[in-house]
Amino acid sequence: MIKTGVIGATGYTGLELLRILSAHPGVEVCLATSDAEAGRSLAEVFPSLRSHTDLVLSAHDDPAASGCDLVFFATPNGKAMRRVPKLLDAGTRIIDLSADFRLSDADSWARWYGETHACPELLDTAVYGLPELNREAIKAARLIANPGCYPTAITLGLLPALQSGIIDGDDLIADAKSGVSGAGRKTSMVTQFSEAGESFTAYGVPGHRHHPEIVQTLERFAGGRIDLVFVPHLVPMSRGIHATLYATKLDTDASVQTLYENYYREEHFVDVLPPGSHPGTISVRGSNHCRIAVHEPGNGRRLVILSVIDNLVKGAAGQAVQNMNIMYGLDEVEGLTFPALVP
Repeated sequence: MIKTGVIGATGYTGLELLRILSAHPGVEVCLATSDAEAGRSLAEVFPSLRSHTDLVLSAHDDPAASGCDLVFFATPNGKAMRRVPKLLDAGTRIIDLSADFRLSDADSWARWYGETHACPELLDTAVYGLPELNREAIKAARLIANPGCYPTAITLGLLPALQSGIIDGDDLIADAKSGVSGAGRKTSMVTQFSEAGESFTAYGVPGHRHHPEIVQTLERFAGGRIDLVFVPHLVPMSRGIHATLYATKLDTDASVQTLYENYYREEHFVDVLPPGSHPGTISVRGSNHCRIAVHEPGNGRRLVILSVIDNLVKGAAGQAVQNMNIMYGLDEVEGLTFPALVP
């Protein structure tokens, strides 16, 4: 059994981790932390976990974390980086669901996240945890940077076409929408029901923190310079990411459908839909799947890719568990084979 801890267990991603891990046959969750709820039982804070755990929440700095085989950080940005070095020294492996280790350049990280990185020496050693691209490196990793939700949907949608050279990397547009859980569980005027319930809003147009992560990943795995316009939107649903991706085709004779089907043929969690499909976020709600559809409207010179995920599962907790399975040599789908929740 893998002895695991969840630091930051009472946010949406922490709760989703506990939901998934509680049914994983190869895992024992022996630690869950929350500064705000320390001393209370998990089942008291989240009745959905009644009969699944008898854990009592402890504070984030609980030294018992160093006794875990693996620790998941589901904390706000800037928290994990202050504890990770000591845990690594103690032999604990880390999967960080925040953005602390996603960017390889410390100056870029400081510019986007507003503070100096606490352990820049680890940025080059952290492995970017997108299994479909980085599986071999994940197997041997001690520190995983779990990708963001927007970057997961957008990267999985664009990469096959970029790697094949059939689209122009200097002319990419990602028009992406997220449910309100993507903003976290903290109180916010923007995500209150009366503010978000009947509204559809773009945000972060001048620059969003996920933009450098997306560009870094696409350039690293596709090669060459990427010019991407990324516009995120908030939509009135609790969870889900829908990314509509636009690119200019360089090879108008290439069969994009066949390309995508072949690229993801062996991937359990990436589902390339039949021609003409329009995937909705409900088709992945609560599941670890990414569903993709490709379209070539008009004269075929433009490619439109539709990519949907659940931001809390494939965009966060489910992907983290997928990474854990790979790290420990388990079946990659272990504990993740549940279908989407409909309705």
